[in-house]
Amino acid sequence: MGPEGLTVEVAALSKSFGTVRALDELSFTVRPGLVTGFLGPNGAGKTTTLRCLLGLVTPTAGTATVGGRSYRDLEDPIRVVGAALESSSFHPGRSARAHLQFMALAARVDPARCDVLLGQVGLAEFGDRRVGGFSLGMRQRLSLAQALLGEPAVLILDEPANGLDPAGIAWLREFLRALAAEGRTVLVSSHVLTEVQQTVDDVVVIARGRLVRQGTLVDLEAGEAAVLVRTPTPERLQDALASYGTAVEETDGGRLRVRGGDIATIGHLAFESGIELHELAHEASDLERVFLDMTRDEGAEREDPDADGIAVGRNVVHGREEHRRHG
Repeated sequence: MGPEGLTVEVAALSKSFGTVRALDELSFTVRPGLVTGFLGPNGAGKTTTLRCLLGLVTPTAGTATVGGRSYRDLEDPIRVVGAALESSSFHPGRSARAHLQFMALAARVDPARCDVLLGQVGLAEFGDRRVGGFSLGMRQRLSLAQALLGEPAVLILDEPANGLDPAGIAWLREFLRALAAEGRTVLVSSHVLTEVQQTVDDVVVIARGRLVRQGTLVDLEAGEAAVLVRTPTPERLQDALASYGTAVEETDGGRLRVRGGDIATIGHLAFESGIELHELAHEASDLERVFLDMTRDEGAEREDPDADGIAVGRNVVHGREEHRRHG
């Protein structure tokens, strides 16, 4: 069993960069023992939220806490929170083992744990290889090993599947679920929804710095269920459904997608109205479609002033920031 997980609480969190409001009174909770997906389009504010949570960015208003305490107030943060926000902040001339040993020394962790972690993330045979020759997927695995150095109760990962091949994604999925099963709190940021759908238990969806939806993955999908209908007289069916307050839209396949009614209700309504139906079926739930529907009204993607790709990389090392210019 791993360490007992802690609740992550984001409460009325706001952050402005000049005239740009990156976060707008964002609130959500991440529970222990589960994998929570932190979802949103590029520029939604996900990275800014995680950096506020890790004490790397000071919020304009609101709080972000772990177990009721801010990151900067944690006595031994590396043993409470493990984080991987980037996969590129490594010295290219160091081996994977040497990198982890350096980080372990800075964090006062037993260096013997480094080889254990290399084995856990599938890098045992590459421990003596210089990180400069690593693929993006291998860097992601090394980032995960670094995040786990202190055997933390909370794990925060930003786009951890980026660069992994299908086998690596399958491995990551099982690895994260195993960590959550030990009781840890696991928060995973991503915009690759089809990958997250097979990994997470809870979902937090944001857009333009605001909360769009929070809940279990099962409830999220069930709440957005739809019925597909094909009829030679779609206009008549749309008129009939309008009186029942259902939402109707046309699909690319010439069918109508109906929300707000079940198959029995729609079929009975069509029968009473004398409308011929050629198809009436539940639409298979798809998290990506659900996500796009939820964020459609939030406007176009925007630039996150603190998003990945800026010139300075940061690693959290025992409550301090390590800054390095990318070459």
